[in-house]
Amino acid sequence: MKTLGEIESAVCEGITRFEQDYMGRGPKDIRAHLLGDLLVVRLQGVLTAAEQHLVKSLPADKGRDLLKQVRTHLIETARPVMEAMVQEITGVKVLTLHHDISTVIGEEVVLFTLAEMPAVREPKRK
Repeated sequence: MKTLGEIESAVCEGITRFEQDYMGRGPKDIRAHLLGDLLVVRLQGVLTAAEQHLVKSLPADKGRDLLKQVRTHLIETARPVMEAMVQEITGVKVLTLHHDISTVIGEEVVLFTLAEMPAVREPKRK
């Protein structure tokens, strides 16, 4: 059984690897928070140079919408991979995955709803 911190750290590593493999680069910063049966992953600095240029070169809403469509399609295509990774780390089935990205600040949020709260052990006291 893993501690809460071990689960959150393993999720960060897995999502970072996913971003590198599927998007071509990883986030500048990533944090995961397990809150009961919710797993929230916040990634910062995720936009590639091409995506940043696309958002700046098109009219604001058009660039934003296009980027969000592409990212959403990529996440939906890779959903089974992400869900399997989270299930392996937490030991709990993933029920839903939600995703959004800000084209203004380059922040991405991924929310996993789990079938139940994962069992965690207390960290060892020093």
